[in-house]
Amino acid sequence: MSTTPTRWPAEDLWLEIAPRLPGFTVEVLPEIDSTNTELMRRARSGQVDPIVLVAESQTAGRGRLGRQWINQPGDCLMYSLGLMLQPADWSGLSLVVGLSIAESLQATADAHTARIGVKWPNDLWLWDGRKLAGTLIETANVPVDVLAPAHGRGPGPARFVILGTGINVCPPPSRSDALSTPVACLQDLDPRWTAPLALQRLLPRLVEDVLLFADHGLAPFVERFAQRDVLRGRAVHLSDGSQGVAEGIATDGSLLLRTPQGLRPVISGDVSVRPIDMALPTARP
Repeated sequence: MSTTPTRWPAEDLWLEIAPRLPGFTVEVLPEIDSTNTELMRRARSGQVDPIVLVAESQTAGRGRLGRQWINQPGDCLMYSLGLMLQPADWSGLSLVVGLSIAESLQATADAHTARIGVKWPNDLWLWDGRKLAGTLIETANVPVDVLAPAHGRGPGPARFVILGTGINVCPPPSRSDALSTPVACLQDLDPRWTAPLALQRLLPRLVEDVLLFADHGLAPFVERFAQRDVLRGRAVHLSDGSQGVAEGIATDGSLLLRTPQGLRPVISGDVSVRPIDMALPTARP
């Protein structure tokens, strides 16, 4: 854990993103309970301007299915991006977020260098089965008297969406053998990675991809996702006790699971998916 004050590229990010997201702000806090929780509180009180909230430490960080996100200051990049969206269909947003971050952190995906993939529906894994990052997506209904522009052309009501991500940057201070999924970090790939550098690399593209999703749905991302899909072709088991072979994703973002009874779509929800053989294959060209 470093004691040197962290220098965040807040102004650079604001200059790059604000033209696409009018009213956008960048806020960095030394400590908070949870960046997602804080943006949820603000949204419910009517604060819905686009924002990225970064925390150097979280005391009550959360992941999918109610899991706790554990961190020490300096070990992780932890942020939440909040903005108003009105897509035609919300299905597949989590895949877009994971895919966008994976592509930003590692631009190429070939058999020799690609090591970052997306484990459906949005976790980032290395190809050897270790977890690098996780995302929690939440939406908030805003007060009826708040009139805020939303991105997308969907028929339903606009909502404030919060995209919270935690990315391991440094090796964990203690062994993670007891965790159900082994842990990886960006410095496993390149020791020059820092949390500010990762944020600067991924945030502008994430904003662009989320806005593209709001306008066009999942369709522009399906082929891209296939290049980063760490489960495709793997035998997997689900938390509901079923098993099958992952066969990619459907156009609505559901996981396609091949079983003896045929091809079954699996919706994210509360279902957890794990490879039966944790030794994942090398990256596909």
